[in-house]
Amino acid sequence: MLYKDLTGVRPEILQAVERMGFTEMTEVQEKTIPVMMAGHDVIAKAPTGTGKTCAFGIPIIERIDPSRPLPQAVILAPTRELAQQIAGDLEELTHFLPDVRTVCVYGGADMQKQANRLKKGCQIVVATPGRLMDHMRHKSIDVSAVTSIVLDEADEMLNMGFYKDVRKIIDAMKARKSLCMFSATISREVMDIGWLYQRDAEEIIVQPVQASQPKITQYTLCTTGRSKLADVAQIIISGGYKRVMVFCNTKFTTATLTNQLARLNFVTDCLHGDLSQGERNKIMAAFREGKIAVLVATDVAARGIDVEDVDAVINYEVPSSNEYYTHRIGRTGRAKKEGVSYLLYDASEKKRVDELLRLTRSKATPVHWDASHTSLIEEEVDTGDKFQIRSYF
Repeated sequence: MLYKDLTGVRPEILQAVERMGFTEMTEVQEKTIPVMMAGHDVIAKAPTGTGKTCAFGIPIIERIDPSRPLPQAVILAPTRELAQQIAGDLEELTHFLPDVRTVCVYGGADMQKQANRLKKGCQIVVATPGRLMDHMRHKSIDVSAVTSIVLDEADEMLNMGFYKDVRKIIDAMKARKSLCMFSATISREVMDIGWLYQRDAEEIIVQPVQASQPKITQYTLCTTGRSKLADVAQIIISGGYKRVMVFCNTKFTTATLTNQLARLNFVTDCLHGDLSQGERNKIMAAFREGKIAVLVATDVAARGIDVEDVDAVINYEVPSSNEYYTHRIGRTGRAKKEGVSYLLYDASEKKRVDELLRLTRSKATPVHWDASHTSLIEEEVDTGDKFQIRSYF
């Protein structure tokens, strides 16, 4: 279905969509927009990258009264990066509606500056739960006129420990008329929120589109703690990768590995939760512009960051969550380009790696170094009648 065939949508919104370069709706947009426009609650299971922001953004903007500079819609996201991305998309959608204003609030940034922006007036607030709770406690936001609530990446948000905060936020919005949730998986916590707050919610399920799925060649490498640094360095050098993301589980490991790579003359920096928002923005801008070749990050960077042309993703540590693996490797192979990922593990983690790959339905080829430690060689592969050894690089 084409956007121009949508009925009941302001021409300014359709004009903005055209300006953004969109003509045909994705599956989640085609299924969701009419339902939300009709005022129904939605619980949508949809993969990342299927166009969810437009799916909920267009109906929300359509119901906004521009003459009332009070928050009328609240969109909650689990991370500041995703919140910023959503707010940016909404600003694009309201390009021709200058009286409809969006304010984004999140932790790690100056709260007073956010309060000042809220005081100036806005109709849409995009927020992380913790920071929105802060503004509610300080009475720097008036939620009495909020009628629409959207939880994006609801599974991740509720799994991160925001369940109680989300409930308090919803309970505080007495004028609420609709609650819509978008989630990659329908977890128990998501179902609980739906059961408590939604009314006859329309269930929408969107399967990943094969053509749009990233093409990522996955490898696993059994190693040891002492060899990991050399492995990462040699993978980058051997593959000739110009833009790489390396994921660690903790802030300490992230900072340590960054310093070690810098001593090996890699142009590198790290991204983790202790950095200020200004520092994070500066690092991400440098990575996007190619000024940083290797970005070492915790999983806080795995969602909501869309950087094209990431040549490879290296899992320096086995992720603590199966979903984190999917989101990590999804940073490469974007924009219909091919990517490659590596998962480093030690012998004691073999069972965990096998389980992770099985549960995420990932196909990863085991590799090992040749005698000179300069080229990776694929492990023996059972072809049905004989074993073959294939060389990589």
